[in-house]
Amino acid sequence: QVQLVESGGGLVQTGGSLRLSCVVSGTFYKIYTMGWYRQAPGKERELVAAITSIDTTNYDDSVKGRFTIARDNAKSAVYLQMTSLIPEDTAVYYCGAFVVPTPTSSDADHYWGQGTQVTVSS
Repeated sequence: QVQLVESGGGLVQTGGSLRLSCVVSGTFYKIYTMGWYRQAPGKERELVAAITSIDTTNYDDSVKGRFTIARDNAKSAVYLQMTSLIPEDTAVYYCGAFVVPTPTSSDADHYWGQGTQVTVSS
């Protein structure tokens, strides 16, 4: 059973910073792309940033230059450093990962974390 557990959300003022963490636990072979998504009230879930197994990254235009995604393969973890936060960043942030269950698996399964609330006050 693969689980993703996020931590690090909270309440911060405009201009502040937060660091989100997500750890993948359970039994699996390897992790491919990992990403951070967010969902604001009344809006669809959107990709914020993603990082591949070879550390290629991509960001939504709204967070470029402010957010940094990184991963630690030894810890099966992905992080999102968020700086210069603005009220528009307020949302529930979810971690997602493509996980290969076994060495003989033909495909990867996608898993979600439970989400962590980030609130930026003006």
